Amino acid sequence: MRHHPSGQPSADAVGMTELADHRPDHPLFERHDVRLHQSQPTPSSTLEVKMPDRHLTIGELAKRTGVATSALRYYEEFGLIPAPARTSGQRRYPESTVGLVGVILALRDVGFSLRESKALLAARRQAVDGWRQLAHRKLAELDEQIAKSQAAREAISHALRCQHEDIATCPNFASVITARLAGKPLQEAHRH
Repeated sequence: MRHHPSGQPSADAVGMTELADHRPDHPLFERHDVRLHQSQPTPSSTLEVKMPDRHLTIGELAKRTGVATSALRYYEEFGLIPAPARTSGQRRYPESTVGLVGVILALRDVGFSLRESKALLAARRQAVDGWRQLAHRKLAELDEQIAKSQAAREAISHALRCQHEDIATCPNFASVITARLAGKPLQEAHRH
């Protein structure tokens, strides 16, 4: 048996020992008959090993999710995805991580930052409806952003329709600038 420099048996040596300790009738193994173009089945001593659920390397996870490996490592470091098991020093993610990365991407798409996504996922684990308060807060934030964007769009459209050759000479533009300098938001400053 090979040993690690620490004096402990190496992982592959332990795995081989564990494999050798399994009895042939253990559920991990099944005996199968081999049929070699014969009409009668013949017994075989060939063992088929049932493999546990497949795990993904970081490259495979990146390919399945469309997320760069550097981003996946950051998600792990940030605590968005759990630290995976390692095999020979390489990350091995369970298949379920694909779905979790999908959730993170969807949360990003609707406006949640990584910090907010982490809080939302943690709230969801603590209570089934724990995420609702965070979702309501994000919805109010999005409504505010939409109102600001609509006001900006209206202001730009108005400027494009302005009869003045130089926008700086437009009295409406000057009133918007004066209102903004007085601390009014664009929605209030541009009421045209």
